[in-house]
Amino acid sequence: MTSSDLEKNSNNHNVHNNDLVSVVSRHTQEYDLYVAKSTPSNIAFEDGHQLRQALDARHTSMIAIGGALGTGLLIGTGSALKSAGPGAILVAYSIIGFVVLMVMSGLGEVATFVPLNGFANYCQRYVDDALGFACGYVYLFKYLILPANQLVAGSLTVQYWVSKDTLNPGVWITIFLVIILAVNLLGVRFFGEIEFWLSCLKVCTCLGLVLLLWIIALGGGPTHERLGFRYWKNPGAFLHYADASKDLYIGGSLGRFVSFVSVLVTAVFAYLGTELVGITFSETRNPRRSIPKAIKLTFYRILIFYILSILFLGMCVSAKDPLLLSASGNTASASPFVIAIKNARIKGLDHVINGCILLFVLSAANSDMYVCSRTVYSLAVAGYAPKFFTKTNKLGVPYYGILLSFAFTLLAYMTVSSGAAEVFTYFVNVVSLTGLIAWSCILVIHIRFMAACKAQGIDRKTDLAYRSPLQPYGSYLALAICVLVIFIKNFTVFLGSPFLYKNFITGYIVLPVFVIMYFGYKIYYRTSIISASDIDLVTYRDVIDAEEQQYKTEAEEKEAIRQAEGNPHDKDWFYEKFLGWIF
Repeated sequence: MTSSDLEKNSNNHNVHNNDLVSVVSRHTQEYDLYVAKSTPSNIAFEDGHQLRQALDARHTSMIAIGGALGTGLLIGTGSALKSAGPGAILVAYSIIGFVVLMVMSGLGEVATFVPLNGFANYCQRYVDDALGFACGYVYLFKYLILPANQLVAGSLTVQYWVSKDTLNPGVWITIFLVIILAVNLLGVRFFGEIEFWLSCLKVCTCLGLVLLLWIIALGGGPTHERLGFRYWKNPGAFLHYADASKDLYIGGSLGRFVSFVSVLVTAVFAYLGTELVGITFSETRNPRRSIPKAIKLTFYRILIFYILSILFLGMCVSAKDPLLLSASGNTASASPFVIAIKNARIKGLDHVINGCILLFVLSAANSDMYVCSRTVYSLAVAGYAPKFFTKTNKLGVPYYGILLSFAFTLLAYMTVSSGAAEVFTYFVNVVSLTGLIAWSCILVIHIRFMAACKAQGIDRKTDLAYRSPLQPYGSYLALAICVLVIFIKNFTVFLGSPFLYKNFITGYIVLPVFVIMYFGYKIYYRTSIISASDIDLVTYRDVIDAEEQQYKTEAEEKEAIRQAEGNPHDKDWFYEKFLGWIF
């Protein structure tokens, strides 16, 4: 390529930049379509209130998988395995995996069209103001409590090496809190880079465990014992339901069904957090390319990290294993993966796994503080929260949102006292339902978006950069499953006696709160569900179109320079070709 060609490309790039600036500047009061309702304020575009588009495709892609890989998979699967058996958890995790695929695909389709700041903004634009209010605050409740929960889990993980009698857990909570606060205050680019490498570690850990379990099942461990599907026969693939605390046993087909349904709920908790990548979309560069890339890999990641690991785990660990039955807590000793390693007589790996669990927990705490700050920011942009929450520093960090999250993380110190620890446990149980409600809201958003496209003549096959598969039936079926699990979440409290009313109240209280917030807002402000023909599919679409063209021009220029320099296969090409599908 000649110098004149490069100069021509540079001039074209400047023209596209100018076009983008003019497009953004047009988004003022002159937009009078449905903007008054779908976007009550353009404060997110004002100086001192803007987030930074600093996340690359690799950051978004890794946050998408990193948000779902955590202690729910490494530790939580143990309780599911001993409750229902290997066959039941394989089916349960597969069903919920389908739901997650539909949730993420639907979110990806809507966000690729026009990325917004949070789920409240999507609800407000595509469904109803009242749903945006209720969904936004219920999701915020979850992430006000979760960072503190993760810090507590981190302090428990360290106790695998240092007992609480030797060093007060409050010391570890303080150290972890300072770390995640620093990472979140240093800007979204720094946050994205940290999460990218932590998520890479998560992926390597899970891939290593899947491979190790496969080898152990085939007799490749030190014992050379070929396990195969031995434990599917004895004690069985589907176990009867038993609850030692209530001295309750349910046999026969009914008992197997009750056990399966109970672990269906456990499987949900293992996947919760997958949707948090949607919060990062408004801070992602080139969303029309980055978002589909992150979403398209969801199926393969669910298949490899969840379905395969659950299959091999059920082959390597018996549901009646004494180590599994006595396991408790949040350390490596409670992980069924570690139990498989111990039974295979592989020494030293339990400490490695515990270290990985600690990093998993810190990554989750870091992400949870980020999501909390951006969720309250999106609520403020939508007009549901005070406007000062939209203020950002020079790095684009909504510091008042960070301060709010920090204040609630101090709840972690409650666990230092035994009495306060019980209260904190109820806090965590309260917010556990919010993830399912968020999934349901995302599916409703996607269903309404598809209806709007049909009513307004937009062909999803040709006019969209990304289209969710198995539609429209996939989102409807996934929504039905979500609603079902919401109602059966704590159904086991009704079985046997005594009736654990505290668990019942804390387990379900978020549902009536959500309903009251939705109908209360609707009645007070007299809102209505937006008809498909009136849903706003115009505002900000030209901004994203202009950005997409700008990024295409940049990519063409970069490729031209690589070719001109005789270096077509640089590190970016290598990453995209060989590592981008999984990392």
